[in-house]
Amino acid sequence: MSRVLVTGGGGFLGSHLVERLEADGHDVVVVRRADYDLTVMEDAARMFDDASAELVFHLAAEVGGIGANRANPGRYWYANLMMGAHVLEQARLHETRKVVIAGTVCAYPKFTPVPFSEDDLWNGYPEETNAPYGVAKKAVLVGAQAYREQYGLNAIFLLPTNLYGPRDNFDLETSHVIPALIRKMVDSGDEVVLWGDGSPTREFLFVDDCVDGLVLGAERYDGSEPVNLGAGREISIRQLAELVADVTGFEGSIVWDASRPNGQPRRSVDGARARELFGFEAKTPLREGIERTVAWYRSAVARVGR
Repeated sequence: MSRVLVTGGGGFLGSHLVERLEADGHDVVVVRRADYDLTVMEDAARMFDDASAELVFHLAAEVGGIGANRANPGRYWYANLMMGAHVLEQARLHETRKVVIAGTVCAYPKFTPVPFSEDDLWNGYPEETNAPYGVAKKAVLVGAQAYREQYGLNAIFLLPTNLYGPRDNFDLETSHVIPALIRKMVDSGDEVVLWGDGSPTREFLFVDDCVDGLVLGAERYDGSEPVNLGAGREISIRQLAELVADVTGFEGSIVWDASRPNGQPRRSVDGARARELFGFEAKTPLREGIERTVAWYRSAVARVGR
């Protein structure tokens, strides 16, 4: 049993991680934005003072889909860079035993060979619509490696691919593709309009599998190199839309708005390093994960009476 601090603990991924840690018997401190603004160093210091944690999971982020990234490039760069820098500095000052940092697949170059190898992380510039966010996260990786070299801080950096699952963000202005598809197809009976032409590919990791990867990394990995967390399956957005339509029972028409950006052409990660270093392998098939997410969304809609 240990005392664990989870930034972003009230969010999508964070809430699932907190449940897992508490079930494993840890004393968990949940950090929410309403309590501490981690873009402010004084708030980060107060958080570390209050928590007195041995292990920190830094999951807090400002993030969204293509539309949200295009609308907030400056904010996403600033907020994610500052939060990461402040967590690292306060972990150093408080002599925290270990920090687990969640990176992002958006940090990879736009035309990275598929599957994405961690060794290719610096071989180009990220896809333009999410570059400020991705670059900020890569800077935090550099910070973690620098703090390890100079101060001996044990900070590891894990790179989950696109996440989905129950309690995801279903706000159509800021959500990622799977919750957006689910909401549109559950709430609409006639027609849904989707961005791009459906040709880009993505890899999706169910949130419970990501939690497994974070916990295994915390328990078994103490290296400086970034490590991918993926599911090992690539699917086109068009195929994904058809799958979500089948799971939700949507019988309307799907219209592709090619005037809207596609985002990164292909996105799928190489999971070999995670398997070799700490035994992580995703377990949830994509269809099963989507079925569980749809069921949660429908129950949530029923609860609020929409």
